[in-house]
Amino acid sequence: MVLLYEDMHEVGKALLREEAEILFATSFEETSLIKEVREVDGIIVRANGKVSRKMMDSAPKLKVIGRHGVGVENIDLEAATEKGIWVVNTPDANDTSVAEHFFGLALILSKMLKKADTALREGRFEVRYQYIGRELHGKTLGILGFGRIGRAVGRIGHKGFDMKVLYYDAVRYEGMEEEIKAEKVSLEEVLTQSDYISINLPMLPATKGLLKEREFELMKPSAYIINLARGPIWDEKALYAVLKEGKIAGAGSDVYEVEPATKDHPLLQLENFIGTPHMAAHTDEALRRMSLVAEDVIRVLKGKAPLHPVNPVVGVITRSIK
Repeated sequence: MVLLYEDMHEVGKALLREEAEILFATSFEETSLIKEVREVDGIIVRANGKVSRKMMDSAPKLKVIGRHGVGVENIDLEAATEKGIWVVNTPDANDTSVAEHFFGLALILSKMLKKADTALREGRFEVRYQYIGRELHGKTLGILGFGRIGRAVGRIGHKGFDMKVLYYDAVRYEGMEEEIKAEKVSLEEVLTQSDYISINLPMLPATKGLLKEREFELMKPSAYIINLARGPIWDEKALYAVLKEGKIAGAGSDVYEVEPATKDHPLLQLENFIGTPHMAAHTDEALRRMSLVAEDVIRVLKGKAPLHPVNPVVGVITRSIK
């Protein structure tokens, strides 16, 4: 039996049905989930809900936890590893979707598309003389976190808009430096030199609150910053202040410190901010690919090692559910 926290693409569900019974969670609350995991062999979780140590303690048959997506901060990896439970994800599934989303938000901000659409609907055609946008072409693109998504952003920026690419990461990517002439620099250099900044860092203790008032004030007054990673990586109050005071040109985000974000969220009251409800990876193509986490879940349930493990599970032989 496999517990799905949320529904997913039919392609993935069809694969699961060939090998296991599917159970859907009735709530994201831990007390409810604990009751539902007692007989499950596998769990598939998306962005909502957590898989805690307490839940794993309540699931004696649990062999594998699948992350429909990439980030695994809502799964207790230490507990899973201790218990010999595989954690798997879909590392390549949403690179393109999220990278395209960055440029969607960047174009809305720099071309003033949201403001222009509102004005047109209000009959204010004359704003065509007031709303003067900026081109992305030839500008400097700074990328914080040069993992799969960050590199996808860099490729599109360089090859599509002839942008100069700077990146901040603990790892050096010499292949990408050669392919798109990307340059590895410090955090301060990304902030001070970039016209557009893409946040693609993982959510870690070291990245939480990385961008505060000091960091925002290093940016050019004409620069834009967009967060498609995790809300707590930046300080929303500090961002609100620099946007309100016009110290930077604009910002966009798909993620928030507290989700779901409410309609009265301070950032949503600003004209130079554009937001979306954590949907950057929600294209039909990406959702299909993410649902294929089912393949690795099935592999584990059949006693095979997964293709995309997140944690090391040494010497564990899983039992087939057949």
